[in-house]
Amino acid sequence: MNRLGRITGHLNITPTLDSKISAAKKEHKIGILTAGGLAPCLSSAVGGLIERYTEIDPAIEIICYRYGYQGLLVGDSFKVNWEMRRNAHLLQNYGGSPIGNSRVKLKNVKDCVKRKLVRPGQLPQDVACNRLVKDGITILHTIGGDDTNTTAARLAARLKERGIKLQVLGLPKTVDNDVYPVQQSLGADTAALQGAMFFESIVNEATANPRMLIVHEVMGRHCGWLTVATAEAYRKRLKKADMLDEMGVTAIKRDVHGVYIPEMPINLEGEGARLRAVMDEIGNVNVFISEGAASDLIVKEKEAKGEKLPRDAFGHVKLDKVNAGQWIADHLKPLIGARKVLVQKSGYRARSSPANTFDRNLIKSCVTYAVEAAFRGESGLVGHDDQDGKLKALAFTRVKGGKPFDTGSREFRRMMFEIGQPVPRTW
Repeated sequence: MNRLGRITGHLNITPTLDSKISAAKKEHKIGILTAGGLAPCLSSAVGGLIERYTEIDPAIEIICYRYGYQGLLVGDSFKVNWEMRRNAHLLQNYGGSPIGNSRVKLKNVKDCVKRKLVRPGQLPQDVACNRLVKDGITILHTIGGDDTNTTAARLAARLKERGIKLQVLGLPKTVDNDVYPVQQSLGADTAALQGAMFFESIVNEATANPRMLIVHEVMGRHCGWLTVATAEAYRKRLKKADMLDEMGVTAIKRDVHGVYIPEMPINLEGEGARLRAVMDEIGNVNVFISEGAASDLIVKEKEAKGEKLPRDAFGHVKLDKVNAGQWIADHLKPLIGARKVLVQKSGYRARSSPANTFDRNLIKSCVTYAVEAAFRGESGLVGHDDQDGKLKALAFTRVKGGKPFDTGSREFRRMMFEIGQPVPRTW
């Protein structure tokens, strides 16, 4: 949704090393880890960091921890050798993380013991700190969401109490784009585009049966940004496509007819009546829903039936067991008179794709700033401040997750007006 021109300083990526930074570079040893779920930025960011440090001084030692905080706890890491440095640019072509991710919460001692990442009686945070000290890491780059980066900040604070300085320069990774106070998280734009391209194929299933309901479930636990951005990207591409109305290949049949996100309540009765009219007119209905939309209601319904829903290390209900897409499909089917229903999820394609051009440029600018900030002695989450749009190392005290999508935005309200779906007032 936020394009290049809306982010101040996005293309200002020319490296500028002053004498102070040049002198400081000799004192450091670099650590890199990626953590949490995947996003279309991890491989690009890891490659970018390796390239930038190598450009400055190939003698700077870089260590990558495998599978995020798991690698830090068990001492699973590798040193970046010359062959890796020479070919780091190839990582721009791939999704996923070349060094691996995992979901490990250092404050969840019980879970860490259960997974044999620490021994009984050990505190994971102390084990992680000891590993950083043993490895001689002075600058740690964490590529992840709010929890990944604030965890690293807590490790730095614990080391500071022991008289050991660790600088943490995080990079904001999340397809949900829901991290305060970051204007645009890395990989989110790619995820939206990939979700749009995914639905361009799935929408053709509407021709397989009369009165077809297609539900596109998009990632997003608490924030509807990705669902909205995916719908907007899809509709933008649809408007550019050539149609053949005379044979039924029309934009209205392929359009998005409903968008449901966590920030808005779902009026099933009202939506049922509205979409019934769409179904009667054109013979099919397409809706987009965030995986976290109406999740509290769905969880309550399932638990009332005696279902026990599994949770992850962070205490979150696993959304693949919630199935918001199937829930909305089951409720809408009788209301709109659908004869057949298809529920499809674009999450794995969206999050595991290589970064697109927009994100590569954003990643490069953030990586360049992060390296220079590290040599200046700064710490923080590197991104564009949503208050002034400037690229900076944002204080970790400002960093938290759960930033909601702004349902009052002009672009969102225009889209909802065009598809005929009511939106609650925000004023």
